[in-house]
Amino acid sequence: MTEKTMLIGLDGATFSILNPLMDQGVMPFLKQFMESGISANLLSTIPPITPTAWTSMVTGRSPGNHGILDFIRFESSNSRYLRLSSSINIDCESIWSIVSRYNLKATTMNFPLMTPPQPINGYIIPGWLVWRYMRFGCYPPELFDELKSLPFFNVKELAMDVDLEEGVLDECPEEEWEDWIKVHIRREKQWFQVLRYMMTNNPTELTGIIFDGVDRLQHIFWRFIHPDYLPKHLTSVESISRELCLEYFSQLDNFIAEIVTLAGPEARLFFTSDHGFSPIYETFYLNSWLEQNGYLAWSSKDESQNVSSKFIVTPTRYFDSIDLSKTTAYSITTSSNGIYIAVAGIRGEHGILPENYQNFRQELMDKLLAFTDKPGGEPIVKKIWTKEEAFAGSQMDSAPDLTLVLRDNGFISTVKSDVLMEYRENPVGTHHPEGIFIAVGPDVNKGASIECLSILDIAPILLHSLGLPIPEDLEGCIPDKVFTSDFIEKHPIKTGPPTIKPEPFPEPLVLKQDKDAEQKVFQRLKKLGYIE
Repeated sequence: MTEKTMLIGLDGATFSILNPLMDQGVMPFLKQFMESGISANLLSTIPPITPTAWTSMVTGRSPGNHGILDFIRFESSNSRYLRLSSSINIDCESIWSIVSRYNLKATTMNFPLMTPPQPINGYIIPGWLVWRYMRFGCYPPELFDELKSLPFFNVKELAMDVDLEEGVLDECPEEEWEDWIKVHIRREKQWFQVLRYMMTNNPTELTGIIFDGVDRLQHIFWRFIHPDYLPKHLTSVESISRELCLEYFSQLDNFIAEIVTLAGPEARLFFTSDHGFSPIYETFYLNSWLEQNGYLAWSSKDESQNVSSKFIVTPTRYFDSIDLSKTTAYSITTSSNGIYIAVAGIRGEHGILPENYQNFRQELMDKLLAFTDKPGGEPIVKKIWTKEEAFAGSQMDSAPDLTLVLRDNGFISTVKSDVLMEYRENPVGTHHPEGIFIAVGPDVNKGASIECLSILDIAPILLHSLGLPIPEDLEGCIPDKVFTSDFIEKHPIKTGPPTIKPEPFPEPLVLKQDKDAEQKVFQRLKKLGYIE
């Protein structure tokens, strides 16, 4: 049994947005499509962020095992060097590789952390790559020239061009809203056109693509997309922005319809998101809270010249706002909501004594969970995960010691602030743990009610759809109601040998030597609000 299987990722998609759009007639095909299959919420990773969640989805392994914990990482558990996460850091085998080992072909498009490309039996067109290096991220090497010859192909808009993305989140002034949305309308169209070309000319048994404009638009324009947050009176700029957002989702609906037609009636299609979305009105300045409670010290101008007190981002750039010699707990990125505890002998000589770690960590947790913004108010932090709870596995030592869940599921801020909490008049969107799962196709259990799936279940589901055994070390499962009982009876779920740990593979020299590409990605992450 080998059935054509498609994984269509809608980055950040949530039913709280899609359901109203379907009911309003903006996405009529998706509404009809969902009614012909099954749908459920999809529980994301801790934290629910893009690189961590998509990697769990395509490996079937938790972050503590695959090793992608954030957009950036320490080079080792004992290092203060910070680098971008890449495919080299993924410590588990992916579905693209598993499928290849069984002599099936796979296509992966716009997935993060696919660079440098690990050879597969199929095709790679990576996401999260500076446009001028797209040639070196594609696999096989001749694929880029094939794409470049297409009349619609514009690599600057398909890949990452920071100049086109100057305005995002709070940094995006109203006068740039229209251009920002239009960039993503054009980008999604290009990704669809490339997908259509690949499906027609280079078909494979497994095809995966991510449309990531869903995430980008919800971050800024939540209140113009979700009907419950729509202002009663829109200015002309707001009205144009809302109409363009609806145009984006209408275009996406048309793409979905064409993808279903291209796939054919024998294909199974699985629509997923890496996380969901919800609104936020507030910002918690975590490092400033740590400072006020005696755990963190900011660097002075003179101290910022001391390389030994810095987090080293590249050989020439530093995070120099924190004085590590006087700090016992700190946060590095907004996206991780994580706190690292400075322990003497780990990442430097300064910090608490190792034997005091457990008591210190518990004290810190207790204080954070008790913090409110007003007497008798709701705690700002509603849950704290220890690294043993959130990141159990072979990569746990590289994880934050604590990971916070805020009362609004938002991201913390790491910058210095005179206030600990800041409130906004209008909501913006932030990541939520529950994303989407939609499945349609032969032997999919139409109309079945499934309350929630784990993001770790997607890899086993895809492999079984292709008729392949499920490696014994995958951490997800195939929920009973995804496939019909008749299908499972005729095609029992088989457990196979464990996955094969990725072998080291070379990074193209041009990517390894040119640190400007890495800085461009850092710049994009900063503009998207994931680092500050």
